[in-house]
Amino acid sequence: MNKLIKTIVRLAAFTSLFILIFIIAYILFKGIPHLNPALFKWEYTSDNVSLLPSLITTILTIILTLIIAVPLGIFTALYLIEYADKDGRLVQLIRITTETLAGIPSIIYGLFGMLFFVIRLNFQYSLLSGSLTMSIMILPLIIRTTEEALLTVPNSLRKASLGLGAGKLRTIFKIILPGALPGILSGVILSIGRVMGETAALIYTLGTASKVPTGLLSSGRTLAVHMYLLSTEGLHVNEAYATGVVLVLIILLVNGLSIYLSNRLWKGEFYE
Repeated sequence: MNKLIKTIVRLAAFTSLFILIFIIAYILFKGIPHLNPALFKWEYTSDNVSLLPSLITTILTIILTLIIAVPLGIFTALYLIEYADKDGRLVQLIRITTETLAGIPSIIYGLFGMLFFVIRLNFQYSLLSGSLTMSIMILPLIIRTTEEALLTVPNSLRKASLGLGAGKLRTIFKIILPGALPGILSGVILSIGRVMGETAALIYTLGTASKVPTGLLSSGRTLAVHMYLLSTEGLHVNEAYATGVVLVLIILLVNGLSIYLSNRLWKGEFYE
């Protein structure tokens, strides 16, 4: 039985690895031959179908989304783990709410963002509307991963810090958060991946303008939306594959950077 279970586990692992490698290799094979300098021109036209405006819009959307969602998610997790009554009704309500938000389809977020941010608040199709919508989408993920990271910090460190005279707030910012930082970073990286890969919610809130946003109330399109629109039009499928290559490479770069930073954090190099 042990050999059978071990075989099944290894087979599942190798199958997942094969699927991942196959998808990445297929996108690279189809897209790399169509990468050319015209795709990186500043202005988008129907001839060059440049992806540079979409790349800049993607970066701006990620930055603004993280600025809104990360502090809110981390402080919420701190309240749930460090301050709130574990069996209280408010804590149970917050957990049920976050779990419900995590299971809502992205198209529902898009419709909500369009009705509330775009129409009700009159933010229009803009970078602000898209970022606010994405902040709500990734908030449950950040809260959950931050909670798990905080729980990995031993209680003995909390008690030792408090016993030496440090206050609750000082213990949180000097002991607990640094110890949980690798796990929090993992949640942030997962959130970045979700923002980069989202299309439905951003089409209804950020819009599909093919230019670089000039302000918070300016419209644009992310790389995922850009690739989706090119593929659905049917006129620039090759350029859509090339956009996919750039998107995959950015995701791999971000994940690699996160692994490097996490390893350094676990070794304590940032605390010296």
